[in-house]
Amino acid sequence: MSEQQHSSQLFMVREDISTLPALTLPAGYGVRSLQPGDEKAWEHIINDSFGGNHPFDREMASDEPYTPERVWFITDEQDVPIATASAWFRPQFGESTGYLHMVGLLQSQGGKKLGLYVSLAALLHMAREGFTRAVLNTDDYRIPAVKTYLNLGFVPVCTDSGHHARWQALANKLNCSIDVIQLDGTPLVLEPHS
Repeated sequence: MSEQQHSSQLFMVREDISTLPALTLPAGYGVRSLQPGDEKAWEHIINDSFGGNHPFDREMASDEPYTPERVWFITDEQDVPIATASAWFRPQFGESTGYLHMVGLLQSQGGKKLGLYVSLAALLHMAREGFTRAVLNTDDYRIPAVKTYLNLGFVPVCTDSGHHARWQALANKLNCSIDVIQLDGTPLVLEPHS
C-alpha cells in the first residue's frame, strides 16, 4: 500500500487558537476572503495543489458551513489568488472547534511559506467567529503541509492503530521531534531515527 492509499487521514489539533500570532505578510502579497469571481481561481489553486478536478460549487459552495468569508486567499501583487485555506466547521468535532479545510497553493509558489500565511488567515478568522480550538486532516505525502501545521502549533493525534508508525516516518523524513497524542490519550515525543 503506498503512502497515498492509507485507509484514514492523519488528524491534528491545536487546542487553543486564542494565542495565534498576528499575520504579517512579506512585501508584494495580500490577504483577503473570497470575492465574486474568485471561484475559478480557487479551482485553479486546488487542482494544481491536489491534482484532479475540484469544482468549487460541489466541494465548497454546496457544503453547509460555506460562506464566502470563510474562504481565504493569499494574493500576488496583481491581487490574483495564489494560495487558499478555509475556516470551516464540522459538527462532529464540537461547537467550539473550527476545521482547517482545503489548504493549497500553486506549485509554482512553493517554498515561500504561503501555506502557513493562508492557514493562519483562516485560523484567525475562526477565532473571530468564536471558535477556541482547531483541527485538520492531512496526508503523509503532503510533507510541506505537515511541516506548516506543526509550525502553527498543531499536534498529531493518533486516531487509528497505524498512525503511530506513520507519524514516526514523518519525524524521520522531517528530521525533527514530533509530539503526538497516542490512541490511549497519552502524549509521546517521537524522535527521528538516523
